[in-house]
Amino acid sequence: MEKTTLTVKGMSCGHCVKAVEESVGKLTGVESVSVNLDAGTVEVSHDAAAADRKSIEETIEDQGYDVVQ
Repeated sequence: MEKTTLTVKGMSCGHCVKAVEESVGKLTGVESVSVNLDAGTVEVSHDAAAADRKSIEETIEDQGYDVVQ
């Protein structure tokens, strides 16, 4: 398993946390998702062959948030 930490803008409440955690958590190969609102980060433990960084970023952006490069 690989751990990827992304900086995400636009998350501000419990609904934001739930939306990101549920959507990313549904990706094949994702083991766990943890959102830290105060730090504005999303940490994902995943199988990089099944769920690469790009697919995780796209899933977060599909929820209406911006992943900072």
